[in-house]
Amino acid sequence: MRLNSAYKRMASRELGDGSDRDDDASVRLLNPVDQDISNPSWKLSLPHVCTATISSFLFGYHLGVVNEPLESISVDLGFAGNTLAEGLVVSMCLGGALIGCLFSGSIADGIGRRRAFQLSALPMIFGASLSASAKSLAGMLFGRFLVGTGMGLGPPVASLYVTEVSPSSVRGTYGSFIQIATCLGLMTALFIGIPVKEFMGWWRVCFWVSTVPAALLALCMEFCAESPHWLYKRGRLSETEVEFERLLGASHVKSAMAELSRLDKGDEGESIKYSELLYGRHFRVVFIGTMLFALQQLSGINAVFYFSSAVFKSAGVPSDIANTCVGLANLFGSIVAMLLMDKLGRKILLQGSFLGMAAAMGLQAIASSFHQGSWHVYISVCGMLLFVLAFALGAGPVPGLLLPEIFPSRIRAKAMALCMSVHWVVNFFVGLLFLRLLEQLGAKILYSIFASFCLLAAIFVAKNVVETKGKSLQEIEISLLSPV
Repeated sequence: MRLNSAYKRMASRELGDGSDRDDDASVRLLNPVDQDISNPSWKLSLPHVCTATISSFLFGYHLGVVNEPLESISVDLGFAGNTLAEGLVVSMCLGGALIGCLFSGSIADGIGRRRAFQLSALPMIFGASLSASAKSLAGMLFGRFLVGTGMGLGPPVASLYVTEVSPSSVRGTYGSFIQIATCLGLMTALFIGIPVKEFMGWWRVCFWVSTVPAALLALCMEFCAESPHWLYKRGRLSETEVEFERLLGASHVKSAMAELSRLDKGDEGESIKYSELLYGRHFRVVFIGTMLFALQQLSGINAVFYFSSAVFKSAGVPSDIANTCVGLANLFGSIVAMLLMDKLGRKILLQGSFLGMAAAMGLQAIASSFHQGSWHVYISVCGMLLFVLAFALGAGPVPGLLLPEIFPSRIRAKAMALCMSVHWVVNFFVGLLFLRLLEQLGAKILYSIFASFCLLAAIFVAKNVVETKGKSLQEIEISLLSPV
């Protein structure tokens, strides 16, 4: 089978006039004036991208599904007042997510992007069903752990898939769909959880509801295109052309194949080990990726989400309204980011986002320094909403889009898995230590630390991140290849 794939790939390069044709393709790539430079229609790839973002919707939904019903769950399952058990119900999915994320690269490279999506849907269906029908704490925790494995597998594959099937002219816009879908998932979980205090056992409905989009993801992916980049790496060239035609249109198939062929000349073709990501020519881009995800979490975004209800409560705002305000700020920022991603570019949005977050955290620190009068409470609320808005404009959606763009095709899946694993680990420790640090250091110092990390992130982006707006994945990869 491997020999056959190698033969097919060699045959593809030697079609027609051999090296002359290949050289002509390279020249056309560098000088696109001589060929049709119209952009592929965005309509062709849109259904495939929207289907992929169902996994991001599920990711957001399961992050927020236990927030409102947690008290009812603890009463019905007999662990009311046990804060450790309540914490496990909330965070058990994080452990599963880390495991799912660690294996996501190997799974996406091994069975393809479509099958990886379908595989991620299965534990979310079975896990949610177990949680919905749980009679004990153990059953609930096991269900949450299974759901977590699907949550860990889905987002890295979604970032890969959306990047690989989108035309370069709208890749930034489509990449923003992932963040918007996550926001919609969080808000859906919030609204479905509202009746939980009025109807006994409503929390079980909250879990059952999530099985519907998970089943829809598994079903609809059967009719979606496979990533042409993955098919090409497997030597399935005729299928690659078919999928390019479905995604870009027939007139763009030859140019897309020429780009892949040109890039493939410098690709070793063998699968890469995780250890190879930590040294050699790939280290720099992997380091940039891991740092972006680490700094994203060290900015304090999840700590703000955890602490938002208390801040709003001090201003006399009920928790459900508070969560709605935070969710709307997140959604509004994500929509604006979608509109600007392919106009201003990734780097400007990311840098401006971190600077805005630093300013908002500074506002929070100033407000926490004063304890007289009610005005400082409203400044704190304003600072929190501005922080979430600034996050949604860049630091939220950009890393998941930018990293699959800058990672070479050979390492893309495993590098994304590694970077997302760093995201989950830092997320876990920030959530674990936040309340204790708040108690030990006070709000002013802690918010100042978060603001410092945001400034550090802005500087890091300015010095290390390259702009990818409007470039094909092959052009980005060639520009980042360091001479060996």
